[in-house]
Amino acid sequence: MLITERHRLILELLKEKENVKIHDLVELTNSSESTLRRDLDQLEKQNYLKRVHGGASLLQRKREELSMVEKSTQNLKEKSMIAKYAAKLIEDGDCVYLDAGTTTYQMIQYLEGKNIVAVTNGIDHLDALLEKDINTYIIGGSVKKVTRAMIGSNAYESIQNYRFDKCFIGTNAIHHELGFTTPDPEEAQLKAKAIALSREPFILTDHRKFGEVSFSKFADLHQAKIITNEEESINLDKYKEKVEIFSVAF
Repeated sequence: MLITERHRLILELLKEKENVKIHDLVELTNSSESTLRRDLDQLEKQNYLKRVHGGASLLQRKREELSMVEKSTQNLKEKSMIAKYAAKLIEDGDCVYLDAGTTTYQMIQYLEGKNIVAVTNGIDHLDALLEKDINTYIIGGSVKKVTRAMIGSNAYESIQNYRFDKCFIGTNAIHHELGFTTPDPEEAQLKAKAIALSREPFILTDHRKFGEVSFSKFADLHQAKIITNEEESINLDKYKEKVEIFSVAF
């Protein structure tokens, strides 16, 4: 079978199933595992898919973005672990920025009793922070319905009035060459500014975001530390060459 035909069949199966195993492709193309691994490596370099242990996964669409409700039901165990680890890094007296998002929202339950100041652009974060008796400021701006985040030029102007000891930022995608990306340019601009205003920036993400690329870049890998969950199927070696990664085990 010609290589172009194999690649077509691989991508068609990926669109249908989103995740494929090497042995599925062996049966589909009647080719050897070594040949198919080379095919998958080549398709990954061309940004058609991402390699995972034993196979490949379909890349997310560059502008695709789930709502807060949809995100809140995904990978809850991983998000809670990551959030708990991140919250432990916050010390009494810190001024912190909590980006809008479900993992940063999960952090708030672990902040009780901490004498800190929090700044956020997440509308959903407000009640939870106030319930924990945390001194809270919200970035002003327009409200993005999908993520319930404050964004836009007013939000960007507002955030420049603050300086942070630490910031905790969500991301839709992480690529070892293309950095941290998110679908919305206005959210990307705000994330980038929060990182620039922070003494110690952290990106909170579960393992599924690695190898993905979204529409708008907001930082290079070296500009922040990553907190994620341990996952055998993801090889982080090429990331660890550029960024410090804290992997949280179950």
